[in-house]
Amino acid sequence: MTRRPSVSRGKRRSAARLAAVQALYQLDIAGGGAEAVVGEFNRYHLGGEQDGVQLVEADPALFGELVLGATGNRDEIDAALTGVLDAGWELSRLDLLARAILRAGAFEILKRPDIDPPLTINEYVDVAKSFFESREPSLINGILDRLAREARPGEMRDGRRGAGG
Repeated sequence: MTRRPSVSRGKRRSAARLAAVQALYQLDIAGGGAEAVVGEFNRYHLGGEQDGVQLVEADPALFGELVLGATGNRDEIDAALTGVLDAGWELSRLDLLARAILRAGAFEILKRPDIDPPLTINEYVDVAKSFFESREPSLINGILDRLAREARPGEMRDGRRGAGG
């Protein structure tokens, strides 16, 4: 068995966020149950090797919380996201992958008081940049920023950094 080099907690959390977005996208495309997809990702996709590239081992607890939380709170999350979209825009008009990124980010902003909203928003913008080259990362940044300013204004207005990210 090959021993893996130690990976920082932050990198493991970033990998969990990326994997959660991929799992949420898979659920939108193929359907199925969130628990089954979490199990599949835990067995086959969180860490290991893919296409000859060694993947960063993701934080499995955060991954599971993000996927199960975003799916379990989907109606509330979608309503909150819809509430911060510009007039005339609907969540259904956005690309499925962009919606998956927004839902994961919104779950953290709305349901995880331990996270630092600006840092977490940056994490999801980075996820968006790994998939999109045009305007989507800016769009995701704007929507998550508006959501955080509405849901957690004290943490956004004064730039205070919270615990965990």
